[in-house]
Amino acid sequence: MERIRKHIGLSSDIYSDRFSNLELSLNVKIKNISISLFYFFLAGLCEIGGGYLVWLWLREEMSWILGIIGGFILFLYGIIPTFQPSHFHRIYAAYGGIFIVMALLWGWIFEKIVPDTFDILGASISLVGVIVIFYLPRHGDGEKSIWSRQP
Repeated sequence: MERIRKHIGLSSDIYSDRFSNLELSLNVKIKNISISLFYFFLAGLCEIGGGYLVWLWLREEMSWILGIIGGFILFLYGIIPTFQPSHFHRIYAAYGGIFIVMALLWGWIFEKIVPDTFDILGASISLVGVIVIFYLPRHGDGEKSIWSRQP
């Protein structure tokens, strides 16, 4: 960062403080987004994985123990979104887009079904929805924003 300041000719303490604050703010935002994406991924893994175990039990006539384990994992899925810093409806709306992508990836990885053009188009559209609903800065609705400077 110091090299950039020297390159553009900023040596004043005022500018130095502004760059430090900007750098700190950017680091906090990246951390907040990374944590929220981790929670979305973990919730998706629990929902899809737990649901898949129940599917194997009921549809593939595998052991009922898979159904019990799947049910417990689905219970964990219900807990994970409570760690997200937003309102219930926004978390689940944004999670829906993440779920679409993860379900297609699950099918590709575990069932060897390659997503087609329409799968990829739909997943891309859903990710745009996730960004708009959950990650664009909001003002004035009373919730703690993912963009807040607070760690």
